[in-house]
Amino acid sequence: MRKFLLLLVITYLLAPLQPSAAEPLPIEAFASLPQISSVRIAPNGENVAMVLKLDDANNPGSAVSVFNLETQQSTLVSYAAPGTFFYNWIRWASDRHLLASIRFPGTRSGTPTTETRLLRIDVQTLDTANVLPNSFLRKQTRVPQIQDQIVDMLPADRDHILIAAKIDSGNKSQLLRINLDNGRVKRIERSKANILSWMSDRRHKVRIALRRRDTTYEILYRETEKTDWRVLWEFEAFSEEQVWPLGFDSDPDTLYVRAYHEGLMAVFKMQLSDPDQPRELVYAHPFYDVRGSLIYSRLRDEVVGLRYESSSGFVFWDDEYQALQDSINVALPNTTNIIYDLSDDERNYIVLGSSNTDAGSYYVGDRDTNQLLRLARRYPNLPVARMATATSIKYAARDGLEIEGFLTLPPGEDAKPYPSIVFPHGGPISFDDDSFDYWTQYFASRGFAVLQMNFRGSAGRGFEFTSSGLQNWGLEMQDDVEDGTRWLIESGVADPEKICVVGASYGGYAALMEAARNSELYQCAVSFAGVTD
Repeated sequence: MRKFLLLLVITYLLAPLQPSAAEPLPIEAFASLPQISSVRIAPNGENVAMVLKLDDANNPGSAVSVFNLETQQSTLVSYAAPGTFFYNWIRWASDRHLLASIRFPGTRSGTPTTETRLLRIDVQTLDTANVLPNSFLRKQTRVPQIQDQIVDMLPADRDHILIAAKIDSGNKSQLLRINLDNGRVKRIERSKANILSWMSDRRHKVRIALRRRDTTYEILYRETEKTDWRVLWEFEAFSEEQVWPLGFDSDPDTLYVRAYHEGLMAVFKMQLSDPDQPRELVYAHPFYDVRGSLIYSRLRDEVVGLRYESSSGFVFWDDEYQALQDSINVALPNTTNIIYDLSDDERNYIVLGSSNTDAGSYYVGDRDTNQLLRLARRYPNLPVARMATATSIKYAARDGLEIEGFLTLPPGEDAKPYPSIVFPHGGPISFDDDSFDYWTQYFASRGFAVLQMNFRGSAGRGFEFTSSGLQNWGLEMQDDVEDGTRWLIESGVADPEKICVVGASYGGYAALMEAARNSELYQCAVSFAGVTD
């Protein structure tokens, strides 16, 4: 296999002047939106679309830009002024049409809300319209708060997409087929209560639905669009019997699912015609839950791998795609490299390369010329050389349970003990990993050591570890945070007179509980959006 030739042909966004090494990086370098995000390649591979943050004093805000790979010219096709709306993500519906999910604050019956809409952008004429047209919405019982839930892009019919929306009273979801050219809407599935999501097969027929009733989840299934829905699985939240559909194989009878295997989440495939037969294990990790989404080859119409919900990147079980990933890793050896998007013929692709010291750069690759072009850095004001390295650590909780975490020390300093920040994550059914974290980097840039821990109840380490956090707020979960702080002191890293506990959401609750339970350990506590009464 040839080594992948990395050619940095252009830089799409010019890197700004960097402060001297003696100066701390300004807080604005950390507390800002990424300069570039949601990079997507057109189906024909000729154009790349992206969301840009605009720093021009005369035209601040954000925009969607389309960059032509042949001419190397860019065009702004959509613009959001400050205080209007934010772009969540963009996707190509066809070579001509871009879809942009946007969000903005709203109010319903006096209650503040976050609203989403789905825009259709014609990149040739720059005409922009809401995918759900007002002519349709005026006839409905209610205007849905969430309008960007795409169920199927219908790649064989580029003029249409399939979305889910709640346009009736109550918590009822409908499936709508929308013509992107003329805005015509056709109901595919009438209202069903308590449906959280829908799933179509590789023939673009909707055959799976996820329904929740209080704490009970139901996976609904139908053989064809003309047959009745029936319950395939039913389980309680947080039970070991949970089964989560991931997607269909090219065979419409084969479904990939995520379920527990020897106490850890793994990927299986099963036959819908005989759901009681043993499932076939596809991929399992020996120590951690498998979390992520399937990777499909549009050319082969088959599943070729799994994308992880962490810094691990991809797992491929297809040799050709693994070879492509290996080639990219040779070209970009210092980052975790995720193939973010591919053209229809899979000859052109987008890569996001990042690490715990690199906020990430987007690249566009060409498999025919064996070139990789860097488009831009996500945070150009955060130079890699000035960032701190996160190191994996473990410590024992007071009952002997092993707690994993990450320790980040101030870059370029060796002056133990350090003023320190204990930084429990939110969720709490979430986890910290070694991917780039701008909060941690900011703290480290100001001379703080930072401890992040995956306390019991965190996701990722299996059923028993995660379920041990249920009804355990302020108890053993909190002990794990305290024990991490004491480990930090005993290991000589933390100055015991200069420790602050900081967190957001559940982490904010944990920070406040630490201040209440163990005030002698901390000089301050900071709670951002903490869970409180």
